[in-house]
Amino acid sequence: MNNTLNIDTRNAVLNSMKALVKTHAQGILDANAIDMEAYAGGDLAMRDRLKVDAAKIEGMIESLRQLAALEDPVGVERFRFTHDNGMKIYNRTASFGTVMIIYESRPDVTIEAGGIAFKSGNKILLKGGKESLNSNLAIVALWHKALEMNGVSTAWVEYLNYNRTETQAFLEKPTQTLDLIVPRGGERLIAFVKTHATCPVIVSGRGNNFVYVHKHADAAMALDIIVNAKTNKVSGCNAVDKVLIDNDLPQRDAFITALLERLAAHNVEILGDATFSNYAEVTAIENDQVWYEEFLDYKIVLGSIAHTQAAIEMINTYSGGHSASIVTAAEGAAENFMAAVDCGAVYHNASTRFTDGFEFGLGGELAISTDKLHQRGPIGLQHLVTNKWYVHGEGQIR
Repeated sequence: MNNTLNIDTRNAVLNSMKALVKTHAQGILDANAIDMEAYAGGDLAMRDRLKVDAAKIEGMIESLRQLAALEDPVGVERFRFTHDNGMKIYNRTASFGTVMIIYESRPDVTIEAGGIAFKSGNKILLKGGKESLNSNLAIVALWHKALEMNGVSTAWVEYLNYNRTETQAFLEKPTQTLDLIVPRGGERLIAFVKTHATCPVIVSGRGNNFVYVHKHADAAMALDIIVNAKTNKVSGCNAVDKVLIDNDLPQRDAFITALLERLAAHNVEILGDATFSNYAEVTAIENDQVWYEEFLDYKIVLGSIAHTQAAIEMINTYSGGHSASIVTAAEGAAENFMAAVDCGAVYHNASTRFTDGFEFGLGGELAISTDKLHQRGPIGLQHLVTNKWYVHGEGQIR
């Protein structure tokens, strides 16, 4: 297999794949129906992520379209310097080499991850879950067809149909060069990969996202944001799980009553701290451990907070470092909040549901990183590169 492919070839493969997904959409849906029929688990989030419908097919096609249209992330000059001795020194982006992604459910990841890795010049190893095997194999067959149509080796996109024991053995002693691993799934999967991997791992961690309703919030806006962030897609890692309501919010009781009604209409289980004991719809939290939990379900926790600084401290203590939003008309409070909250994505007057590579214009994402090295938040193709130094001399010695 050639180590590099020019950008025209990479884009041609992506465009071929886009056409194939459109043409063979029914085949993907049929394969997914087999997986959905076989899935016996009661995990609501897992089932939602597993299902492929017409909207997800359109999302796959649009992701491939966006990726093909984006600039080549490989070979981008980041720095140049002329040494006193005349040497010309450059730093340019370079592909990692081989990237492995381990994921649960989510057949659409087989499109997004494959496309992002391939566009950024990497070979991709896909290790999906057994629950989505038929869907994934149908999509990988299209990847191989797209590669073959453009005279490119199918080794650029490889599916690893391994069980847990085989996966552990591969992580500990890879049978081929492996430069980076990205696990996408629950905390048990992430811990498994980090324990056994022998190469760098980027953690796509838990959400547990917060919305802070500041004392100068527009109440109607806050209601819409909270309800959207909680109920639009409960299986999303960008869904909201915790809401902090400022003690000094005007007409606070009316706001809370309206919020409880809106959430109840979506059958959301509502928990609250001791300050919500007067509301019959709210169940008291048993202990503070619940503030650490990511629900991925129709469940939310409400808390009272004294001021912006207290909200910042609360979020930085308990959140997963994923996303947090402040609802306020006070620009200064918003700037303070966004600068001080330790999350990959911070919002002012918007739903956390937008933390997504597709929504951020990246053509999808390989994962949403809650690590700080080397990239935080959605990992797009611009981030799936390392760098290399190029030094041109004329015989200089030190």
